[in-house]
Parts: sequence; C-alpha cells; structure tokens
Amino acid sequence: MTLSAADERAIRATVLRYCRGIDRMDRELVRSCYHPDATDSHGSFNGTVDDYLAWVWRLLEHYSMTMHYIANQLVEPSGEDRARCESYGVAVHRRPGGREQDNLTTGFRFVDDFERRGGEWRIARRVATTEWSRVDREEDWWAFPPSFVTGRRDRSDPVYAPWGPPR
Repeated sequence: MTLSAADERAIRATVLRYCRGIDRMDRELVRSCYHPDATDSHGSFNGTVDDYLAWVWRLLEHYSMTMHYIANQLVEPSGEDRARCESYGVAVHRRPGGREQDNLTTGFRFVDDFERRGGEWRIARRVATTEWSRVDREEDWWAFPPSFVTGRRDRSDPVYAPWGPPR
C-alpha cells in the first residue's frame, strides 16, 4: 500500500499547522488538526483532544514564546485511509522572569496515527515522546532592538496579515 504524494503532503502539512497553532496560540487551528474523537498522550497528559487543548493552553499562557521545529518526517500507510507519521522535532520555550527550568529546549517526536475521514487527513491518536531537554539561561538571551519585527502569540502575527498587492 502506498500513499499519493498529495496524501503525504496533507499529512505533513497537518503537523506543521499544529505547530503554527501552538506557537501562535491559535486554538482553532490546533483543534482542526485532530478528528473530534482523537486522543493525545503528551508528557504528563493523556486524554481526549479537547481535554488536551485545555491542559496545554494553561501551560502555554505562562510562556512569552514557543517555537516548534519539525525535522525528519516519515509517513507510512496502514491501509486505505490510515497512516502513521513520525515527526522529529525541537521545541523552544521562554518564560522571562520564570523559574530556570521554564526556559527550556526539548527534543521530541510525534507519533501520529492519521485517518482520512470525509476526504480529510487528521490526527486520530498522538503519542508525543520526550527525547532530551536542556535549560536555557535567561541571561544568555539576546535582547532584540526595538526596530525588529517579532512574532506574536495571536492573530496579530505577520503570518495572519492579508497579502499585499502583487508585485
């Protein structure tokens, strides 16, 4: 059994949209990556996707920024409308003035069981593994000049801005 290139792209794009949603604090975008009856096992959490969203939002609200990087991705079919996607990643978390261990960089993997329902690939089950973690000292951060455009953790981020006029 093989997946079409379009199916693989749709699965990979879902993982990337999830990361955008987490980093931009866009709950609706994150929710759209999962089927309604999906489950997530994520660190100390294990439960439904809606319970996961409530749990992770309580954590995310404490950070000034998060940034998730996705590296290796392997998508393997498991029947006509099922596939497993293993994604390696690194996540950066910053909490100015917080506890030292709140400022961390973590290596992880998402082991996602995807299902295509109604023509749409979404996560049916996620298991997030923690591979390593390190603390980043706040005094080692570089302060951005005021002229820099910085990311926002809401829909005021530049990624949500309308397109400019064509060139």
